[in-house]
Amino acid sequence: MAVTDEAILKIKEMIVSGDLGPGDRLPPEKELSEALGLSRSSLREAVKALEVIRVLDVRRGDGTYVTSLEPRLLLEAMSFVVDLHDDASILEIFAVRRILEPAATAMAVGKLDSDTIAELTAMIAAVDETTSVEGLVEHDLEFHRRIVTAAGNSYLSSLIDSLSSHTVRARIWRGVTQENAVSRTLHEHAGILAALERGDAELAHALTLVHVSGVEQWLREAL
Repeated sequence: MAVTDEAILKIKEMIVSGDLGPGDRLPPEKELSEALGLSRSSLREAVKALEVIRVLDVRRGDGTYVTSLEPRLLLEAMSFVVDLHDDASILEIFAVRRILEPAATAMAVGKLDSDTIAELTAMIAAVDETTSVEGLVEHDLEFHRRIVTAAGNSYLSSLIDSLSSHTVRARIWRGVTQENAVSRTLHEHAGILAALERGDAELAHALTLVHVSGVEQWLREAL
């Protein structure tokens, strides 16, 4: 194992074990390197790597701190990788979304209160054929975000949100070029919401799968 990898694992163990928690300041470099049995150079490289993936926050002149370790923050590195993908690779992103989002929607069954159901119903009613393509996509993103958030798994919702936000361009493209995009989207959203309101997890899963797969299939044919 490379010494830098070993250093990363040792810092990770300190966080996992609770010796270091969110917001904690790391001991001075010399003290930490001696405690972990590492050279200062390998420790320095490990800190740089963990800073890139937002586990550590290096504050010049102040010290190095463990970040909040919130899912949104930790998934930013993955978001950067997704940004580097070309148009064809977005099909792989849709494939992952097709696996995760229906499952998250099914998990939301029984967790949407009446106020949230009413808000989602109003969101659907606020969109019509006069809505711009950008407005439709914004509605689509927020509709699914509300449902996935209700599933109650912050890591899952952050992951799906990161994937979903990187499919915006493809969804706008579909809205511009495909007939009846507005009515189709609203019809499918209404079906998903009705299944959630009835507490039918299996149906909510199936309808969300069809909904996400529709965009993926259209993009596959367009490419």
